[in-house]
Amino acid sequence: MDVVSIPPVARALDLRPHPEGGWYRQTWASPVQVTLPDGRVRPTATLIYFLLPAGESSAWHRVSSDELWLAHTGSVTLELGGAGPVPEPTSEPAVRPVVDAASPQALVPAGVWQRTLPAPDDALVSCLVSPGFDFADFELA
Repeated sequence: MDVVSIPPVARALDLRPHPEGGWYRQTWASPVQVTLPDGRVRPTATLIYFLLPAGESSAWHRVSSDELWLAHTGSVTLELGGAGPVPEPTSEPAVRPVVDAASPQALVPAGVWQRTLPAPDDALVSCLVSPGFDFADFELA
């Protein structure tokens, strides 16, 4: 990737492009492990920085763990698309939580489709995933 196209915050925090869009870096993984019902082992929780540059959105995706979004700077609007086989977008406010200084946390339940919507400014959040995130549990629509 061309160094010029890396957002300054991504460069400062050593973030990498995320397959869903935006930029990320895992900053913590719990040393405590949990065995999932199917026998796979994961950390009990993981934490990442996630940067969404102004005007960008992420692709529809879902993970098989709960995901708690935590605001740092800017504002991120999440769109939730249900837990069916494909995302089912809606304009209902209850499924479009905003993560910002006024509402600094939002939960995306395990298995629920989600995407971020564009905002006028860069947004930096953290995402806490429990049980811990693994790309094997990540699905793009």
